[in-house]
Amino acid sequence: MLPAQLGPNTRQRWQKVLYKRQPFPDNYVDQSFLEKLRKNIHARKYQYRAVVFESGVVIQQLCSVCVFVVIWRYMDVGLLAPQWLFGAGLVTSLIGYVLFDVLDSGMGRNQSGQTRWADLKNTVVFVAFTYGFSPVLKTLTESISTDTIYAMSSLMLLGHLIFYDYGANAAIVSSTLSLNMAIFASVCLASRLPRSLHAFVMVTFAIQIFALWPMLQKKLKARTPRCYVVATLLFALSALVGLLTISSVGMVLFALLLLSISCLCPYCLIKLQLFKDNIHGPWDEAEIKEDLSKFLM
Repeated sequence: MLPAQLGPNTRQRWQKVLYKRQPFPDNYVDQSFLEKLRKNIHARKYQYRAVVFESGVVIQQLCSVCVFVVIWRYMDVGLLAPQWLFGAGLVTSLIGYVLFDVLDSGMGRNQSGQTRWADLKNTVVFVAFTYGFSPVLKTLTESISTDTIYAMSSLMLLGHLIFYDYGANAAIVSSTLSLNMAIFASVCLASRLPRSLHAFVMVTFAIQIFALWPMLQKKLKARTPRCYVVATLLFALSALVGLLTISSVGMVLFALLLLSISCLCPYCLIKLQLFKDNIHGPWDEAEIKEDLSKFLM
């Protein structure tokens, strides 16, 4: 850029327009060009407690995967009977259903027009369908090696965590893809359990923890933040205790991971905001702020 002192004609004032012919070079700007420089216009100021609170979504989902793997391990080695898991899942689902209805106050039901009778029919159809196809699920991957099943399940659970909707408006977010990957992982792991009843209960449990439980925790977060924090702490403690019964080293590593995500990462985010330096000025691309939808009709 040429400074203002080098302009060919100092009598005429330079104007930042393209439609007017001026006796200045194309790359000429005057001293007023940098007066409109702005820094960090859209920068957000984060509070540490608020960031820690929002990290609870990530903690909940990591613990869900951990609890799912722990329950599968219990059933695989015979420490947990499928009848007990199905009964416990049924009771907790009923409690969660009532709690969700109380927190929602009937608003979502009135908007969707979904009745309790329709919910009951959908549940019965799903349970009957899953139970009828449980022998197929049990023998679905017999021709695939166990190592391959474990690798695919690990990748699917990792993809579930990556594509899960944590509340961020990003292109990578896909709730449908995330849920499908989790269910696929549950089918793969269920096929390695001893009996078809185990496979049926495992897939049912996967639906409860990957589909129903996130809906309840989102409602808790929106309506009762304190209860949401308590539920997150209890759920994380349950996951750590369950993991401790399988591997003490794994429990320690998982605890460090949870502490890093909930405490260390928010601290680093806030500190890194001090080094943020986005500049805005006349060189930015033009933005059309007028509503153009009327021209598209």
